[in-house]
Amino acid sequence: MRPGPIFKVLGMLLMFFSLTMLTPIIVSLVYHEHNSEPFLSSFLITLISGLVFWALSSKSKKQLTVKDGFIVVIAIWSVLGFYGAIPYMLSNGLHLSFSDAVFESISGFTTTGATVIHGLDSLPKSILYYRQQTQLLGGMGIIILSVAILPMLGVGGMQLYRAEANGPWKENKLTPRIADTAKVLWGIYLLLVVLCIISYKLGGMNWFNAICYAYSTIGTGGFAPSDASMSGQTPLIYSICIFYMMVSATSFALHFTAFKRLSLKVYWRDPEFRAYIFFAFSMIVIVVLTLISQDVTKSNDRAFWDGLFQVASFVSNTGFTADSNYHSWPLFLPILLMVIGLIGGCAGSSSGGLKIVRAVLLRKQAFREARRLVHPAGVFPVKFGNKVMSETVMSSVWGFVAAYFILFVILWLCMMGVGIDSVTAFSAVAASISNLGPGLGQVGVNYATLPTEAHWILNFAMLLGRLEVFTILVLFTPDFWRR
Repeated sequence: MRPGPIFKVLGMLLMFFSLTMLTPIIVSLVYHEHNSEPFLSSFLITLISGLVFWALSSKSKKQLTVKDGFIVVIAIWSVLGFYGAIPYMLSNGLHLSFSDAVFESISGFTTTGATVIHGLDSLPKSILYYRQQTQLLGGMGIIILSVAILPMLGVGGMQLYRAEANGPWKENKLTPRIADTAKVLWGIYLLLVVLCIISYKLGGMNWFNAICYAYSTIGTGGFAPSDASMSGQTPLIYSICIFYMMVSATSFALHFTAFKRLSLKVYWRDPEFRAYIFFAFSMIVIVVLTLISQDVTKSNDRAFWDGLFQVASFVSNTGFTADSNYHSWPLFLPILLMVIGLIGGCAGSSSGGLKIVRAVLLRKQAFREARRLVHPAGVFPVKFGNKVMSETVMSSVWGFVAAYFILFVILWLCMMGVGIDSVTAFSAVAASISNLGPGLGQVGVNYATLPTEAHWILNFAMLLGRLEVFTILVLFTPDFWRR
């Protein structure tokens, strides 16, 4: 590890992040809240820290290596979790401990949406806005944002992109230059944010709520400016939210291709998108029919909207709730929703989870192994669409899934080891490692009652999920530290 280029990137990114502390100040002034001091102090602390990192490395001319790229990615997400916690700790009325503030911050930046804050409806709008903004920034990754804005990342930006991009095909690029790729991704992302804001406003929300909900809808984060999340909204708002959640959990590379060709046919030709829609539709049918058959909601109309919304929310890993008591539904449904969240949306989207493409390839691999039992000498390639998957890709998928679930079990045991019951521990780890947010049992609505040790376990789980496991695991391999 060479600290020079790492500190240089870290310093520039912290300086950029400090500027985002200024927008809540504007919100505070607009609403006459007199709540600017926490954000001004946070701005100065973060800016000065960034300048110090920059000064320590300003003479470094070295390029980032692959190893440096991994360290930078992990360092940025970890450091942002700590610096992003400062406004929560300094704000009047929150009374969050250091542990709680870091948990809320990491939950925002990883777009998990798990919260330890009660009484959102009575909080200053500046805090609510800042909280939503963390999910806006986390949605496509603060690092890709920085690649788009800071030309500095000609210093080996590809290494950062490889570490940050998600899905099995990290090497696929939309444009020849990494900075241009990042700009394209953020251009699509911000266009969706603007369209979502306008849609919510036309649907009946006020401007503040429209902006806040749009940030977490497109970021598939799930934070809301109200304790009620999305419950009590009109069918029109539910429809808007469902549409944008599903769009945001679709590959942004696919959005780019569709925009470039001005054709919607691009979506249906994509095998992952077809599997994603089929999976979501199948789960909606199962959940809605179960709600109706067991008379859970006392109304078929309510059962339809609650089932449709919750499946869309969980398959996209957004984590909004239309029924805040969904965790008290017949146990089959909450468990099914958690499994849906673990699978998640499409690779290359802002959602979390295993990703649909991996689930499809695993299913195809399972059927291939079954056919080999019948025809031992047969050759059965695994195809995804018209493309034959190499054994290298299949091996990486198996490796990822194995590591994912081994770590899941370890974290689950750790949670039970600090005194959490098995259902709460299972759902909290599942909701954190898949960046989903809402869980079951003790964390059905809020994570505030968990002990400090549990919060730190879940912080690690959220980072694992956000960086797709191997980005962090690589640090624990001896080869990584050999020269």
